[in-house]
Amino acid sequence: MDISAVGLRQTPAQHGFDTLRLNAWMQTHIAGFCGPIEVRQFAGGQSNPTYLVQSPSGRYVLRRKPPGKLLPSAHAVDREFRVLAALKDSAAVPVARVHALCEDPEVIGSVFYVMDYVEGRIFWDAALPEVATSQRRAIYSEMVRVLAALHSVDYAAVGLGDYGKPGHYIERQVSRWTQQYRASETEKLEPMERLIEWLPKHIPADEQTAIVHGDFRLDNTIFHPTEPRILAVLDWELSTLGHPLVDLAYYCLRFHLPAAEFRGLGGVDAQSCALPTEAESVAQYCRLRGVAPVPPRDWAYYSAFCMFRLTGILQGVMARALQGNASSATALQAGRRARPLAELGWKLVQQSFDA
Repeated sequence: MDISAVGLRQTPAQHGFDTLRLNAWMQTHIAGFCGPIEVRQFAGGQSNPTYLVQSPSGRYVLRRKPPGKLLPSAHAVDREFRVLAALKDSAAVPVARVHALCEDPEVIGSVFYVMDYVEGRIFWDAALPEVATSQRRAIYSEMVRVLAALHSVDYAAVGLGDYGKPGHYIERQVSRWTQQYRASETEKLEPMERLIEWLPKHIPADEQTAIVHGDFRLDNTIFHPTEPRILAVLDWELSTLGHPLVDLAYYCLRFHLPAAEFRGLGGVDAQSCALPTEAESVAQYCRLRGVAPVPPRDWAYYSAFCMFRLTGILQGVMARALQGNASSATALQAGRRARPLAELGWKLVQQSFDA
């Protein structure tokens, strides 16, 4: 993780904790650890506060649930730890090595886990202006390769047979995110109301099950310092057993979202930027997995669903910002993107289904 790109800050008061207690816990639970420690918080991220822990024995990353009142089933760092541990031996799906999970809130105030710090590049701008044009397509190709590899993992063989419920994933997700959205609602968003009504009635019949990341995007991956190769996939909070094409559609949202508000590629000429198109990315994925092309209406549904779900996520960010326990200083700004995103989702429905 490139600290200069991600940014570190002194831990704000609402996310502070007793570093001496953490030091003692790490001494007991992490092989080879040696204190003392210095802790600073990463400035990025809207959900689970994440910290760099530096010590004489090396650098570690700590992920924790935020303090305060939380939405049900949100901020599942224990699930993050479980899926990372399950994938540790997967050569095709690179992840940071995890060390230990602490479920005792008395140590630092909430559940947390500790993993390796991975040195590399995180790209925040989807157009990749800092990358040579000759490597841009390779970076996006690597993203699709890793996602296809993840969806090809035998989840039962790696101990994740009970990580979610096979089948009816979208139905459950629409219900869950409707509830999450209602629990954090700060204003009425008419396009979101329309999506909430429309989505349950038009779920594609196609049922598939795989390990899904849930938030697979460019800035949730760490690339090799010089090569177009992913060293670690980050932020597994939303991972579960689910529909792989929904995971792919979420990754492809970047092609729909405008650069100004969402750091996306909407309106960007892919050819002039030496980037693949959405259609090329989906075709590559289907080739890698050996599956049939996705029907256009199904693809439009999956994309609209992803916009609905991301609206729910951003609404939660807004609610935490107003409560004062958001993990990022830019949470309020991020939360304000909920409305334009819901509008994009409903517009896609209208264009594809004449709703």
